[in-house]
Amino acid sequence: MAGRGTVKPHAGFNANNDAEVLYKAMKGLGTDEAAILQLLTARSNAQRQQIKAAYKTLHGKDLVGDLKSELGGKFETLIVALMTPPILYDVTCLRDAIKGAGTDEKVLIEILASRSANEVNEIKSLYKQEHKKDLEEAVTGDTGGHFQRMLVVLLQASRQQGIQENLIQSDAQALFAAGEKKYGTDESQFITILGNRSAAHLKRVFDEYRKLSGFEIEESIQRETSGTLQEILLAVVKCARSVSAYFAECLHNALKGAGTDDQTLIRVMVTRSEVDMLDVRADFRRMFATSLHKMIQGDTSGDYRKTLLLLCGGDDA
Repeated sequence: MAGRGTVKPHAGFNANNDAEVLYKAMKGLGTDEAAILQLLTARSNAQRQQIKAAYKTLHGKDLVGDLKSELGGKFETLIVALMTPPILYDVTCLRDAIKGAGTDEKVLIEILASRSANEVNEIKSLYKQEHKKDLEEAVTGDTGGHFQRMLVVLLQASRQQGIQENLIQSDAQALFAAGEKKYGTDESQFITILGNRSAAHLKRVFDEYRKLSGFEIEESIQRETSGTLQEILLAVVKCARSVSAYFAECLHNALKGAGTDDQTLIRVMVTRSEVDMLDVRADFRRMFATSLHKMIQGDTSGDYRKTLLLLCGGDDA
């Protein structure tokens, strides 16, 4: 997957010079937002962390604190997200999704369904470090039922590696028997199989399932389950098929309709910009017959729009 991001490390990188550019952009009357957004979208996250350290060394001030006091609204949220190390950003998003009155299930689903086992383990240990609480405890305290069980399985981060030929047929049959074939659904079979097999293995199981049942697994999940369990099972299936196509769909959902879901838009653009944004863009074009660039342009404005378009990295018209 390396090299499929739109944001790459800057070749002639000098942290001190960049820190000075940002300092000047915020000093005195008025803020040079253009200088800030152009510089930060042209640096990798690792480089942004070095700029932050240089800024503190040179000026005795916290760069993120200064950015927050100079910027506002969605633009500020986006810039602060870009300044946060990736695993810490996931931890912060999960924490925000859990704390407070209601739970933002969408965030739990999106992060836990799409991250690798290594990433999930890093998220868990950093969550514990930052919040003095197990992520699993936090999640189970806020969710229930089969949805909770699926989240717990994903939090174990114990997906098997590779394809187990001897299990493809029996997995497909178990899913068929648990859903389409019986009255009522045996959710635990779906949870165990979808939560523990590798993406490559699941793709083979889905092909076999289609032969057995005459349905795509997604159709069966839509018919047999509902609510947040349905959402998380579908997310896991989509990520097994293609993570970039899953995120293309997340972005399309965030941009279509009357209001823009800016939280999702920011989260996905920031987290995929150095991972697979080129693939997300290609999938977006293929799936929705328009470009991600065009939809962002039509749905956002100002410096916020400029920054998002730079993260998008081009138009696939």
